[in-house]
Amino acid sequence: MDIVVLVLALVVILIGAELFTNGIEWFGRHLDLAEGAVGSVLAAVGTALPETMIPLVAIVFGSGGASTEVGVGAVLGAPFMLGTLAMFVTGVAILAFRKRRRQGVELVVDQKVLLHDLRWFVLGYGLAIGAAFLPPGSGLAKGGVAIVLLALYAWYVRGHLAAEAGEHDEDLAPLRLRRLDRGRVLHPVPRLRVVGVQVVVALACILLGAVFFVGAVQHVAASLGVGSALLALVVAPIATELPEKLNSVIWVRQGKDTLAIGNITGAMVFQSAIPTSIALLFAPAAWSVGTGSALSFLSAGITLVSLAAIFVPLRIRGGLTGRGLAIGGIFYLAYLALVVAALAGTAA
Repeated sequence: MDIVVLVLALVVILIGAELFTNGIEWFGRHLDLAEGAVGSVLAAVGTALPETMIPLVAIVFGSGGASTEVGVGAVLGAPFMLGTLAMFVTGVAILAFRKRRRQGVELVVDQKVLLHDLRWFVLGYGLAIGAAFLPPGSGLAKGGVAIVLLALYAWYVRGHLAAEAGEHDEDLAPLRLRRLDRGRVLHPVPRLRVVGVQVVVALACILLGAVFFVGAVQHVAASLGVGSALLALVVAPIATELPEKLNSVIWVRQGKDTLAIGNITGAMVFQSAIPTSIALLFAPAAWSVGTGSALSFLSAGITLVSLAAIFVPLRIRGGLTGRGLAIGGIFYLAYLALVVAALAGTAA
């Protein structure tokens, strides 16, 4: 039964992702936003909000150490998954769709947008992880770091929204729900309120599908005897983040690489600022590197190494391929092996 729920939930998420990518592009067109703002802000925040509810509920409204552990694990797991597995999936999608893409396996991206995102992510995530090394009783200092992170993210969003829009994509597909725009079905540009309705419907589909997807994954994990630590560090981020990054798969299939990668890097910037601030403000004691949490925080270091392996070639050679993105899968598997080995050693 859980497998059936997983499949149905994935179908609902796919429908939502298709509606969302189409709707958010029209939304950006109406607001005359640059492609980077559409991918790195609108799309990234829109799809990152649902999974942000997991650490918020676990940390703020949960009770007990186990709930806080799940929350902190989800906060750390999201950037890790985005910087490794999401990159891998997008790279594989590029290779799979190479025959229908004009650029083949090469990524045609706005390097300024992606490098801008990566710089802000490294800065914000570096501050957040650095706060975890503060001595016990540093709750006030960690609260100050949280405020700085929120201010940095606001500045980051401002920079994207202030960027000038380039040439709009003339191949933009018609709005999927254009028939709701009565009297203007044949008009090439749908009204903004109809675009907004499609975006809201899409997010509702993604959120609904993700809720059932997470529940089914948890049941499967429980039936397989997977512990809460592995669930928090690895399984929960896959269930909450990866399905929504199918937006990137749709965009690379269409050859819109800046939107596809920006959706991931923008979500990483969001995750480095908003969920980490929740942890720093409401669970400062748990946001600390120690004997019991060292493995969890190790994921942050692996995330940064994975991003360096993927994007340093972009900086040096000025180009990136689907195979280059797929490298992220190696780092994901390496960390997964460490987690499984640690859990096996604990059980023994």
